[in-house]
This record gives sequence, structure tokens and C-alpha cells, in this order.
Amino acid sequence: MQTITRFPPSPTGYLHIGGARTALFNWLYARKTGGEMVLRIEDTDQERSTQEAIDVILESMKWLGLTWNKGPYYQTERFDRYGEIIDQLLKQDDAYYCFCSKERLQEVRGAQRKNGEKPRYDGRCRELNRIPDHHEDAVVRFKNPSQGAVVFDDVVRGRVEIANAEMDDLILARTNGAPTYNLTVVVDDIDMGITHVVRGEDHINNTPRQINIFHALKANLPVFAHVPLILGKDGQRLSKRHGAVSVLDYRAMGILPEALLNYLIRLGWSHGDQEIFDIDEMIELFDIADINKSPAAFNLEKLLWINQQYIVNADQTRLAKEMAKILNRRGIGLGDGPDLNEVVEVMRERAQTLEEMADKITYLYKDFDGYDPKAVKKNIKPESGNLLSVMHSELAGIDEWDEAHINQAISNVMDTENVKLGNLAQPLRIAISGSSATPSIDVTVKLVGQHRTLERIEKAIKFIAQSLQQSC
Repeated sequence: MQTITRFPPSPTGYLHIGGARTALFNWLYARKTGGEMVLRIEDTDQERSTQEAIDVILESMKWLGLTWNKGPYYQTERFDRYGEIIDQLLKQDDAYYCFCSKERLQEVRGAQRKNGEKPRYDGRCRELNRIPDHHEDAVVRFKNPSQGAVVFDDVVRGRVEIANAEMDDLILARTNGAPTYNLTVVVDDIDMGITHVVRGEDHINNTPRQINIFHALKANLPVFAHVPLILGKDGQRLSKRHGAVSVLDYRAMGILPEALLNYLIRLGWSHGDQEIFDIDEMIELFDIADINKSPAAFNLEKLLWINQQYIVNADQTRLAKEMAKILNRRGIGLGDGPDLNEVVEVMRERAQTLEEMADKITYLYKDFDGYDPKAVKKNIKPESGNLLSVMHSELAGIDEWDEAHINQAISNVMDTENVKLGNLAQPLRIAISGSSATPSIDVTVKLVGQHRTLERIEKAIKFIAQSLQQSC
């Protein structure tokens, strides 16, 4: 039998880290077993579902490379099918109409809580055996078995057993005829031939209810695997304050998609001490049976570390294209700056994200407004202006602008002025970049370019002179 997994996001919001990990696990298992993954948009909550959310989910999946084999299917386009199944369950006496008002249900549950009982529907309409007339509001409830238990072997959690007496008769259709979640997912999983349901453990309470619907429809059960949730560092369920933002927000941060996938697979799954996995390794090594039972903790620092490993090893041309996009988005022209391929090769080990790299190379393409105050205080001395003036003369005389000639010019100034490299390099670095944190000084000077370097040194000399005047 071919493996068929599914990823069924609800378009009431963005695709977050937890959902992306679920999608990844389903995608990996389908690929590993030579199967398929179905993308299903569970949009029956029509008041909260939006086209914008659907678009974000699809864009997020495509950015991550989690392509689907079938779909996307939309539950709102399958209401007729759900209606057929509801009618079937009514005819075979596995469902019934319930006429209880909201007020009555609230009273029943209130009394149950008062008596220390579990709030649940009391089955008042279970044996009425009548259908509503045109003026009556009624829901359709599933006639859950009253005896026995639901037992299933979860791939992650092991054997699970829930007594039927613990479950009440859940609603299959609302008064307006709209189907509910537990019905639609069962019908979809049957119709789409889903063999493996890999989802968050927050759904595990629904599973016994859904299994009873599977049995009522005489359908084969899929294999269930309920994945532990992702928690924040404080042990609480992941929220926005922990980093549970949209997947596309990570793209905006400058995270590479393969780095995010690598991080996600390590949230609840491992292969020895290995940290970095390419896609082929993920497919080869992953198995849902190896998913950890305990929750995983989200750690942004770890994600950034993994992302840096991918930046270090990424294709140079690809990084240059990404940098071009970011700088263009910021309104920064590249025409009179250095070759981006050369820049990213120098900077790839100095940035954890693409956005951080863009921040660190902006001075190469755009003049800056001021100097880092801390760098100035630490490295600019009264004699720095004179050193920069001598350095300006040396650099102005270079005919071939390369690292060798720049190094020679720096050595000449160190000899004539009897200064150490740090006493010269740091003021020069601040003068041409605005900060004291750049690649090696010869590489930095080369990348800035001769014309721009000389202009910036002149500007820095004036700044130092004005600062000395103000301090007198």
C-alpha cells in the first residue's frame, strides 16, 4: 500500500513553527516511503478563514520547498460530500437530531460541574428518532458507543485507550447544516486514502472520537502519530513571545529555508549527535517512529547558529542574489559598489542571517551619516587625524587598487609614523565604514574602493579636528 500523508492547515492565521514542523514530518515520511503528501485547507470556519491566510500558507510551503503531490483541497468545496455522509449516518442510526437549546445545555453542564461530574451532553435527544420540521433548529449528533473503549497504537505515544463512557455525542452538523471538524477530517481522510495521520498531540483527544466515526463508516483506520508540542524556554506552550511567528517572518529575518527545515527536524527528532542535515539526509534518516515523546524547546540562538552554518556553505552566486534583493528592497543601489560575489565571500562567516549581512555591508554601497560613538571613544586619539592624513597620501598614490598595494601603503605609514597596526587600522576602519567591526583592513579598504576611501578619510579628518576643537 502506498503511503499517503496529509498536511491540513486552517487558514485562520499564518503558518507558524509548529505547523511547519508538522508539514515537514509528513513531507519527509511520504518522500522516505515513496508515497505522497496531500495538502488540505481546512476552511470550514468561514468567519475566521481568509484568502490572505491561505495565500500566506501556500507561499510559506513553497518557500520551504515542502511541495505537495495532491491538492490543495478546500473543505468548503466538499460540503455536499459531508452532507451525504451525515445523511448516511442518520439512516444507519449512528447519528440523530438534537433539539436542545443552548440555554438547556448550559444548565445541564452547570449542574454537572456543581456535582463534580465531567460536563457532557446528557443524551436527551438520543432516542427521539425524529427529524426537525422547517421551523425547528437542530444539530446532528454522532451516536457514540456507550460501552467498551477505543484502543489504538500511536506510533509516538504508544498504546492509547479511552473508555467510550468518557466521550459524549459530539456534534456533526450545526443548526445551519455546516459540518464540524471531527466529521470533515474523517471523511477527507477516507476519501483521500490517507494512510498516516501525523499531527500535534493537541489533537489526541479528538482521535478516539474520530476513530468511532471511522468504525461507523466501516473504513480502515490510518496510522496515528501524535507529535509533542513545541515549548518556549520557560516550558510554556510556544507563543509569539517565544518566536511563534509566521514562517515568512523568518524569511524576512534572513533565515535560509533549508536552515529552518534543519532546525525544525531537530525539534523532537535526532540522529545521534548530528546537527546539520541536508534534505537528502533528512529523507533517508527520518522515521516517525523515532520522534521523541517529550516536548521540544524552541531556541532562537540555536536556529541562528544553524543558519550561519548554511550561510557559510551556501552557493556564492545564490547569496549574492539574495543580498541584491535585500539591498534593492532597502533602496540601496549597487552600481558603484564592489562585486557582491566578492563581498558575500568575505562576509559569509561574519553574519548569522542574510539581513545581518546586509546591515554589515551597507557602508560599501551607501555613505553613512555618523560614526559608532563607542568605537570613536575607544580608538580615535588626538594623533589619529595626522595618521589618517598620511594614510590618505599613501592610498592616493596607488595605481593598482588591490590588497597587496594597500598592505604596502599601510606598512609604509606604520614605518614612517612608528605606530602599530592597531593604532592605524582602527581609525582607518572607522573612517571608511563608520564602525570598528569589519573584515581585515586591507580587504575592507579594497572593497570600499579608492575614490570612496579617500573621500571618507577626508571627512573623518574633519570630524576629528572638529571634535578636538569642541573638547578644548
